Amino acid sequence: MSVNLSEVVAVVLAGGAGTRVQHLLGDLPKPMAPVEGRPFLEWLVRYLARQGVTRVVISTGYRAEVVAAHFNPQPVPGVETLCVAETAPLGTAGGVLHAVHQSNLKPPAWLVLNGDTLCFANLKIAAMELDDPEVAGVIYAREVPDTSRYGSLVMDPSGCLAEFVEKRPGKGLISTGVYLLRNALVQAFPDRAPLSLERDVFPALTASHTLLKVEIANAPFLDIGTPETLAAAETFVRQNRSQFMMD
Repeated sequence: MSVNLSEVVAVVLAGGAGTRVQHLLGDLPKPMAPVEGRPFLEWLVRYLARQGVTRVVISTGYRAEVVAAHFNPQPVPGVETLCVAETAPLGTAGGVLHAVHQSNLKPPAWLVLNGDTLCFANLKIAAMELDDPEVAGVIYAREVPDTSRYGSLVMDPSGCLAEFVEKRPGKGLISTGVYLLRNALVQAFPDRAPLSLERDVFPALTASHTLLKVEIANAPFLDIGTPETLAAAETFVRQNRSQFMMD
């Protein structure tokens, strides 16, 4: 079944306080860090708008009211945003499932992203992968010289996910945290919390031979989780201005 990005709904996981950068942000949630005159999270939504995504559900947690106060007036033209607050930590998959249930939306696929990272992946490629009815979802990965800080991805010969591997040194593929998952797949997540995409859901799917394509996106990437990377955000946004929908 072909998937159009205008039919896809994005779920942005934006519940974290950001302990490593909290001393720089006060009581602001990490995804609301000011960057070039707007919250970082708004830049992410503007990237989604540039890619053709018109509906975004933001899963909030820490200081949820701050995120809602900014996004309830619908600050990004052409994008309908809905904020859904977690009442307890649910994990990445649990947060997705909660947001999906609360939204009452039933798109053909859900685009899952982290609210504290920007990866300028070409989302149309993932949508095209879902033309194959056997493919249940797409994981965007990127190549790094050393995967020791992360879990790494292993692909099978057909380009599908074979397994997630625990942190180990050496060159390899790591997840960008950007996933395009069919609605039927998300609805079948175990309804328990906390539930992790990387530790619980994806390993179970690969064990059951569910096809998850791995798309390598060696595109500009930023994670604002450390003081050093947060400080680089202004330059990153300025240098990649063409990636964002502007007023």
